[in-house]
Amino acid sequence: MNKITFLPRLQRERDKFELLLNQAGFSRQMTMAGVFAKLSIKDLLADILSREQFIADRLSEVLHGENYAPCTSYTVYENFQKINGYPDYESPLCHKEKLNHLVIQKYKNISLDDIVEQELAAYSSIVATLERLTQDQCLDHDLFHRVAEHTYKSYRRSSMEIQRWQKSIETEIK
Repeated sequence: MNKITFLPRLQRERDKFELLLNQAGFSRQMTMAGVFAKLSIKDLLADILSREQFIADRLSEVLHGENYAPCTSYTVYENFQKINGYPDYESPLCHKEKLNHLVIQKYKNISLDDIVEQELAAYSSIVATLERLTQDQCLDHDLFHRVAEHTYKSYRRSSMEIQRWQKSIETEIK
C-alpha cells in the first residue's frame, strides 16, 4: 500500500459514511436510541471520534519521532484512558470491536454539533498528518493498516448498525 492509493480510499470510505449520516438526517433521528442496543447514532459518532482522536495522536507521535507502546497492564490502561479521554485501542487489553461505554458516557451531555465538529477536526488532523509523513514512516509504523482500523473500519461497523436500524424503522412505519 502507498499514500497515493490509501488517501483516496480513506476519503471514499469517509464520503460513503457521511452520505449515510446525511440520509439519517434530522438531529432527532441522530439522537434516538435504538440504533445499536440502547445507543444512538450520536453515540456511535462519539465512539468513532474517540478512535480517530486515538490514531491522530499516534500519527502525531510518529511525525515527531516519539514512541508509543500499547498498554500491557490494567493500571496503565486505566491511566491512559483517564489522561487521554479515550482507551488505548491498540492495547491487548482493549476489546477493539466493542464500543467503550466510558467514551459513550463522556459524550452523553455533549451536543451532537460539538461531537460532529470534534470528529471533523480529528479526521482532518489524520489526513493532514498522513500527508506530511513519508512513505517509509507509514510503512515502518504500519500506518495504513492502523489508520484503516481506527477510521473506515469503524465507519463500516457503524454503517451496518445504522442501516439495520433504518430498515427496522421503515418496516415499523409500513
